[in-house]
Amino acid sequence: MTAGPMQEKFMISAFEGWNDASQAASEVIHYLISHYESRLVYEINSDGYYDYQSTRPMLCHITGHTRIIWPHTSFYEIQLSPTVQVLAQIAPEPNYHWKDYCAEVLRTAQAFDVTHIITLGAMYASCPHTRPLPIDISSATCTCELDREYNGPIGITTVLDQMACKTGAATTSMWVSIPEYMDTDICAQGTLQLMHGLSTLLNTPLDTKDLQSKAEAWKTKAATIAACDDSLSSYVTRLEHEYDLAQHARTVASPGAPQAEQLVKEAEAFLKRMEP
Repeated sequence: MTAGPMQEKFMISAFEGWNDASQAASEVIHYLISHYESRLVYEINSDGYYDYQSTRPMLCHITGHTRIIWPHTSFYEIQLSPTVQVLAQIAPEPNYHWKDYCAEVLRTAQAFDVTHIITLGAMYASCPHTRPLPIDISSATCTCELDREYNGPIGITTVLDQMACKTGAATTSMWVSIPEYMDTDICAQGTLQLMHGLSTLLNTPLDTKDLQSKAEAWKTKAATIAACDDSLSSYVTRLEHEYDLAQHARTVASPGAPQAEQLVKEAEAFLKRMEP
């Protein structure tokens, strides 16, 4: 009797800081840890990776004892279903020695038999709170339009993706865009949409009930802020028009047809010209 194919094991990584607009990405890991059976299985200490003046240690008083919590990387095994277990990584983005750090992360992933690494990120962008927040997904075999066109600074997630690819691991990068005018609040809507994307990638239903009400509260607050500022309200209306135009172009175009690709490119070029 021959053995069946080895089941793919995923590691989900998120980093606080530059890659984590409104904490939308890191909150995915915190949510999974708190809502599913999970256990801490490994830590990478902070020595050599952090500037403690920019990523400061925290002082905590726990059951009458004083403890200093240093910046560190934590790995959790999380049981999402009777048959699906993932390794989750959460950490502040390191300040130093990114290549050494990523090599240590990848050794840890290998030790836990990880075959597919999913990195999560969130960024501020020109998008309206009244529409689904844009999600960009890239993998080693399918690069999103944003990645093909982007030239500029990168975060630790990109370095981890690139180094993981060189080891032969499968990689997927998933980023959600957050309205730049909502940069002062934790964005539960962004976390919710990353969770939906993650559910699809893992082919596993994820419990998001507790996120639904928080996402609605975030949208309500965004609507209130926009309604109290005429210039912001006009800006949101323009973003809605641009979003709907691009969505319509993608909807009417038949997938894969040269005419469809040209229509989408023309719509995107038009929207870029409209940007301030």
